[in-house]
Amino acid sequence: MERISHHADLSSASGIRGWLARMVKALRSRNYRLFFLGQIVSLCGTWMTNMATGWLVYRLTGSALMLGIVTCAGQIPMFLLGPFSGVLVNRVNKQRALIVIQALSMLQSFALAAMTLSGHASVTGLIILNLLSGIITAFDIPMRQSFLIEMIEDKSHLGNAIALNSTMFNAARFIGPAIGAIVIAAYGEGWCYFIDGCSFLAVIAAFLAMTISPGGTAPPRRGSALSEVMEGWHTVSRPGPIRRIISLLALTSLMGTPYATLVPLFAGSILKGGPHTLGLLMSSAGAGALLGAAWLAGRRSVLGLGAVIPSAVTVFGVGVIGFSLSRVLWISMLFLFVGGAGLMIQMAASNTILQTIVDNDKRGRVMSFYMMAFMGTAPIGSLMAGWISEHLGAPLTLLMGATACIAGAGFFFLGLEQLREAIRPIYRRIGILPQIESGEEAASQLVFEARD
Repeated sequence: MERISHHADLSSASGIRGWLARMVKALRSRNYRLFFLGQIVSLCGTWMTNMATGWLVYRLTGSALMLGIVTCAGQIPMFLLGPFSGVLVNRVNKQRALIVIQALSMLQSFALAAMTLSGHASVTGLIILNLLSGIITAFDIPMRQSFLIEMIEDKSHLGNAIALNSTMFNAARFIGPAIGAIVIAAYGEGWCYFIDGCSFLAVIAAFLAMTISPGGTAPPRRGSALSEVMEGWHTVSRPGPIRRIISLLALTSLMGTPYATLVPLFAGSILKGGPHTLGLLMSSAGAGALLGAAWLAGRRSVLGLGAVIPSAVTVFGVGVIGFSLSRVLWISMLFLFVGGAGLMIQMAASNTILQTIVDNDKRGRVMSFYMMAFMGTAPIGSLMAGWISEHLGAPLTLLMGATACIAGAGFFFLGLEQLREAIRPIYRRIGILPQIESGEEAASQLVFEARD
């Protein structure tokens, strides 16, 4: 019995070590390791700014509608500029462009700090600077998403790198608001903006230190920008897995993610708290998202992610519904934890499948439409949520939006088999799914992989 127990302990330890090794395998690439370390510092600053802006708007106005308008200003450029930013990705040196973009983001954060610390903070100023931030972000995200594959030397680690990106993003989402709550309570919102500006130095240094092989960057495109936009639109709009995945993501963003816009209202008016309450709520969502991203990073393969997507949306919807009904802080934190995990798993799983099945020359444009679906529809949802909240109340607004997300997940489930049939030939062609003569063997492998 002791020998059996000893072997079981060894097997368990080996399993944990194996999972940890799979979770961080993309960090073997030097360039990605530099990016990871620099980006996590910068993202902590970004989440401090997000929290500080939400609290500052609530403190100045107490209005759900104004929260929606300020959030919309920061996100609407992604909807308007997203397709064109995807074209630009294939026309410039991504490494140099990203350095310029991070420098502009740093200046924007310092401008927010100067406005707030000088005592001239206003909603108008926040809208203008958030709009500027949104324009920068519209070019930053597709550029970084497309540059990711050039940072990874072993392309089989791409899926892990995408999941690690989500882990990094949500580690910052957990840490940043916690720090931000302390800074706001002690010194005010302006110092959050200043710290965020300084944090961009880390990611700029990381991009400067990278060594990208000349063959890693695709040659510049010479065709018309409009024709490239239309080619990207044709790729994402024709029937198939890309359209199904992006459509569900757009629905979740439009109807579900506006919960984040209304969290300051819940923290102050419904839960009767202050900056610390807001920090706890935002960090709870970040902790759940971090757990979800870590689970994805530890999976052996991208196989089985098709079924994960609607399941994650359902979990997200349940979390938001619970949050909308709760009037107790720890229960609200628990449901935001659940919702954060579901939303991040949907985002990262969708991202992983799209990056895997899209041709290299179309990746930048498809990822720009991906971000347009997520971040581009969010401002419309934020405005809707702010307006509806003014008339029906924030809890009912979130309840209706989350119910719509769950209904969308149900429709996605109905077409799951067609999605698998469309993706399997692509996975066979690129070597993710081995060429297996027997359909039964292929099906059994898919089931096995889905269990990881």
